[in-house]
Amino acid sequence: MKKNRGRTGRKRRRKHVQSSVNGVNSSHKLEYIKLKKWLKDRGFEERNLRPAEFSDTGRGLMTTKALQAGELVISLPEKCLLTTATVLSGSLGEYITKWKPRVSPLLALCTFLIAEKHAGDKSLWKPYLDVLPKTYTCPVCMEQEVVSLLPEPLRKKAQEQRAMVHELYVSSKAFFSSLKPLFAENIETVFNYSALEWAWCTVNTRTVYMKHSQRECFSLEPDVYALAPYLDLLNHSPSVQVKAAFNEQTRSYEIRTNTQCKKYEEVFICYGPHDNQRLLLEYGFVTIDNPHSSVYVSSDTLLRCFPPLDNQRNAKLSILKDHDFLENLTFGWDGPSWRLLTALKLLNLREDEFTCWKRTLLGDVISATNEEQTLNVTEKICCFLIEETQHVLLQISHLKRDKENLKDHLALVEALRLEELKILQKSSEILFNLKKATT
Repeated sequence: MKKNRGRTGRKRRRKHVQSSVNGVNSSHKLEYIKLKKWLKDRGFEERNLRPAEFSDTGRGLMTTKALQAGELVISLPEKCLLTTATVLSGSLGEYITKWKPRVSPLLALCTFLIAEKHAGDKSLWKPYLDVLPKTYTCPVCMEQEVVSLLPEPLRKKAQEQRAMVHELYVSSKAFFSSLKPLFAENIETVFNYSALEWAWCTVNTRTVYMKHSQRECFSLEPDVYALAPYLDLLNHSPSVQVKAAFNEQTRSYEIRTNTQCKKYEEVFICYGPHDNQRLLLEYGFVTIDNPHSSVYVSSDTLLRCFPPLDNQRNAKLSILKDHDFLENLTFGWDGPSWRLLTALKLLNLREDEFTCWKRTLLGDVISATNEEQTLNVTEKICCFLIEETQHVLLQISHLKRDKENLKDHLALVEALRLEELKILQKSSEILFNLKKATT
């Protein structure tokens, strides 16, 4: 007998559509069907999570039931995890065990990913490899033209990261050559730089923390990586809390949420209290209205606003350096940080106040003049950074028109810079009110 699908039925259906309007279910796609079958064969039982495409976060996981605080979100059996134990149990194992100098756990995982990707249909890990990103948006993959538009502290870290990946590639060439017997093709074409960059980004952006006992065949770097198929589709949100760890009793990697989640909403996890610069550097994305975000003030910017004729300038800089007050100076959503104000107070000490530098570092008020000058210089730095950020945003908008191939990376840098502009404008308001209150 047909049920009456009158007004109530229509209302219910509409409500269902509205609940999932932000996420389009993707579980019918062939790559996810194959992945779930592959995981099921390895003991994974997926109950409430579905792959979906979301308008703001892209690919993620949607829940088909409301989740309560403390509830188990996902439990991935050990057999599904890709660790150094997986690598050693395969054909690469004997080559890694014999090789001197010893291979790092990171390089072992990168080598495995490159080899398995190259194996194509013959790889036992193909269903997982097929859903991994083909390219990444981390600064290590960006063109120099885009990297130059990053804020200075992040630009420096991005260049250091690129140099580190390049060094890993150069220092691993001899080890890659030792794998010749495993491949019919020229080894240099299999293990080229772009293959290593892709594998390194896969490990860096997608592994969960899982401590493994130290093995003699590996170098002394910590072996703390595990690639977790399906689980790694969960996106980051700074506003959720989760408990994530390997459960020794169930021999599974488990995630429990401490945050409620409504039916048909995207399920988030938290990668840690990271600001947007760190998120972009390590994971290749930024989050809007990130409460942990800051704008970093470099020592060059700090000194730009001070007269070079200050006789005690070098002594002040030396004190700041010795007491670690030249790093992590920031503007946040709540204005200039205590560290930034303290560094500026010390730099603003008059000649007759210089003997009070220890009290300054402890947060004491030295004089009304010092307080006033500090606020003036802080405002000057804030205005300088606002102008610089606006100038870069203008450059980005020009480049987006001219360089179609760079648009994804440019959009990310633009999002980061727009977020930082909001923080600086908020800080400018706070400083204006502080100055008003002290006059």
